[in-house]
Amino acid sequence: MTAFAPDSLVLNRKLPLWYQVSQSLRASILGRTPDASLRLPTEEQLAAHYGVSVLTMRQALKELEEEGLISRHRRRGTFIEPGARRSTPRRLLGSIDAIVAQQSGERTTVLGHGTAPVPGELAEHYPDLAEIVAYRRLRRDGESGEPTNWAENAVRPELAAAVDPADLERWPMTKVLRDVVGVRISRITDTVEARLADPETASLLEVPLLSPILHYTGVTYDEEGRVVDVARIRYRGDRFSFTVTVEAQ
Repeated sequence: MTAFAPDSLVLNRKLPLWYQVSQSLRASILGRTPDASLRLPTEEQLAAHYGVSVLTMRQALKELEEEGLISRHRRRGTFIEPGARRSTPRRLLGSIDAIVAQQSGERTTVLGHGTAPVPGELAEHYPDLAEIVAYRRLRRDGESGEPTNWAENAVRPELAAAVDPADLERWPMTKVLRDVVGVRISRITDTVEARLADPETASLLEVPLLSPILHYTGVTYDEEGRVVDVARIRYRGDRFSFTVTVEAQ
């Protein structure tokens, strides 16, 4: 069995440290390989890994325990819950790792990918391009197999050349671009709105035509201010809610 190893994290001092650590660890847990150990490193080892205090690490673990992703046992250690639900409300505080965590956890199938003309509704994001590389993915609940959302990504061709579609069956595009391709992401703008399921969405998500869905659009920018990816994700309206918390500075 492969030992569980959390991803690395570059801390943003403008956001609560415990929150950033909890979201990074959450993404690592939901994106782990099937043969990874369910036992987490100790609080002290995790604190050293993330470069935070044990008290901060303890607060981050408490968040994950309340969500039902982990369980903590005195003298035995901390363990990932193998049957933890992956459709809990998403709480976003503005970190890249929160976006990764929000997109992680389901069983993903790549429906297709290839070069395509820039869609008219995305032309403002790619004024210098005639074509993008489009990826289409369907995500299912890891336990029930029920469809939860389907996603379209429009990625710059020079970056898509370094994307292995197999990675997208394990990780969200944001993580692949940042951690595999090496894109230095500066920000992501999120828009979530209510829509009605069109025929394709109704078929893929197995919901009635014109039933309510949540339509998420995420526009990812690199440090040069270029758009590198536009994600459009349709979530089943009966399975997801989004909570945005604004922290006072």
